Amino acid sequence: MFKKILIANRGEIACRVMKTARKLGIKTVAVYSDADRDAMHVEMADEAIHIGPPPAAQSYLIIEKIVDACLKSGAEAVHPGYGFLSEREAFPVALEKAGIVFIGPNPKAIAAMGDKIESKKAAALAKVSTVPGYLGEIADAKHAVKIADEIGYPVMIKASAGGGGKGMRIAWSKDEVAEGFSSSRNEAKASFGDDRMFIEKFIVNPRHIEIQLIGDRHGNIVYLGERECSIQRRNQKVIEEAPSPLLDEMTRKAMGEQAVALARAVGYDSAGTVEFVAGQDRSFYFLEMNTRLQVEHPVTEMITGVDLVEQMIRVAAGERLPWKQSDIKLNGWAVESRIYAEDPYRNFLPSIGRLVKYRPPVEGSADGFTVRNDTGVTEGGEISMYYDPMIAKLVTHAPTRDAAIDLQSEALDAFYIDGIQHNIPFLSALMQHPRWRSGKISTGFIKEEFPDGFASRVPGGDELKVLAAVAATVDHMNNARRREITHQMDGKAVRFASRRIVELGKVRQRVHVEGVGVGPDAPVKVTLFDDAGQPGDVLELVSKWWPGDPVWSGMVRDLNVSVQVRQILNGYQLAYRGIATAARVYTEREAALASLMPEKVAADMSKYLLCPMPGLIKSVAVTEGQDVKAGDTLAIVEAMKMENILKAERDGKVKKVNAAAGDSLAVDAVILEFA
Repeated sequence: MFKKILIANRGEIACRVMKTARKLGIKTVAVYSDADRDAMHVEMADEAIHIGPPPAAQSYLIIEKIVDACLKSGAEAVHPGYGFLSEREAFPVALEKAGIVFIGPNPKAIAAMGDKIESKKAAALAKVSTVPGYLGEIADAKHAVKIADEIGYPVMIKASAGGGGKGMRIAWSKDEVAEGFSSSRNEAKASFGDDRMFIEKFIVNPRHIEIQLIGDRHGNIVYLGERECSIQRRNQKVIEEAPSPLLDEMTRKAMGEQAVALARAVGYDSAGTVEFVAGQDRSFYFLEMNTRLQVEHPVTEMITGVDLVEQMIRVAAGERLPWKQSDIKLNGWAVESRIYAEDPYRNFLPSIGRLVKYRPPVEGSADGFTVRNDTGVTEGGEISMYYDPMIAKLVTHAPTRDAAIDLQSEALDAFYIDGIQHNIPFLSALMQHPRWRSGKISTGFIKEEFPDGFASRVPGGDELKVLAAVAATVDHMNNARRREITHQMDGKAVRFASRRIVELGKVRQRVHVEGVGVGPDAPVKVTLFDDAGQPGDVLELVSKWWPGDPVWSGMVRDLNVSVQVRQILNGYQLAYRGIATAARVYTEREAALASLMPEKVAADMSKYLLCPMPGLIKSVAVTEGQDVKAGDTLAIVEAMKMENILKAERDGKVKKVNAAAGDSLAVDAVILEFA
């Protein structure tokens, strides 16, 4: 077994590999750029080596720097994580020349499977079901349109060396192919240093299902069940689960055996994933093979009990797999949510900045229920514009799918992040969505269910009652705390009772709060009144919450509840199950006065094109005095390795251009002014 390994990556995957290495008694070496000098993976490693400036193309993607770091540190092997150099054939070749072991598949397997065009050819030879498409070299956008016309719309434009949804577009027309091809090629060049593209038929209403493989260097290969990754946005996975609610045992076996046949055909010898696009009728077609560890590998680990990173390390050290296919059993259900630094209320645009607060839910296992959080950040850390926006992967495991989803919902409610925008409200709302919970999903789920983008759910029914009760209880605790500080309570348990009006958005809920004592676990009874002023539901709340805690967690009747709490003027900003709302807590006199206050009107910014995120201006497509039509491209902004095309919302004339290609802009900076 190795004594020291280097992790050629950053963020949560570097930390994930280090955890297993530590368990095996292996010392670790981190590499880092200027932007990651104080990163969590640097802190976790036994030693760390600086490799260059923030852009990945000048640090994490330079093979020579990684090899040199190995030689300096004495690392015997390298784990590449995912992304960066993990699927670059030249990387293990260079390591081998330097006498360093690559913890991943052999270079020939990477060459055969890492290139999406070549992998489809290999899959066809191995008699794996494949999607119709064009696998030759595509010269330009005009050539791409010709190919798409022949295949038939819709088509998928993909980067040959791509992954993570980058360099990928769905096109429904000639115009979308022409525009999408250029953007995809630019993204591919920036992310992977390879701008080769291919085009294939897009299966309508498809599901994305993948088979996890592990092989050793003695010819043994097994599959570890499947994962479903159909909940995607912009072709990037958002939620994953294992197993899939679509598959039956017969289909699972057929997919698994085809995946193994393909792996055998190329002599595969590490962890890898064969991805399929599946129809709702359980028909399936080979999509691609990822010759690396997948982002979503934890859900497979949870249902199989297999530590995939450990097996990768053991295989690289020459050990045999410890089991046969018949030994692999699936246990329970696992769900993973990707926590991203992005603003779901602004079309999921990237968000960068400092994590002022970062309080993930408590990890652990009890009675068959598990919460796991794979992360690479800490409170006070910086989310950089140079890298992927993923903050963490929240995973829950339970005996059934419904139980795993419920546990995921509770964990998301308890996940508190402040300082940047994040997608937890969106993920929380997804967990409540009836279509998701039914398992009747497809890769078009988000686009179909949120056609106008995401907006906070409106509180109603039991959720409104819970929020009103929590707001009233929190308000009472804060008031009691103030009285305690000023010695008005003299340290005694005081029976209290108060009437309040809780304003949730445009809904006003009259409540009566009563109890004894104000310490943690002191029960509070909240009576809710109907519109006629008659008492209705009575909720009993018990919690260890204390003023200043960012999350109120406790029992409301027999329901386990977590509500995020931020204090605002006359109340609290609450977040619960995808609902984000201001809860103003008033006395009756205050409520009467508040109703007389005029509403603040937002400024009219319709004559300005604002930068929607912190990013780099790649190009400005218009000039001063130019007339533009609705839908015309105005500018392209790049952030976190993704290009964002800004288009005109209506006809108009450009009055002034305030930015140029190469400018770095803050969010809401003015790019253009219209007459």
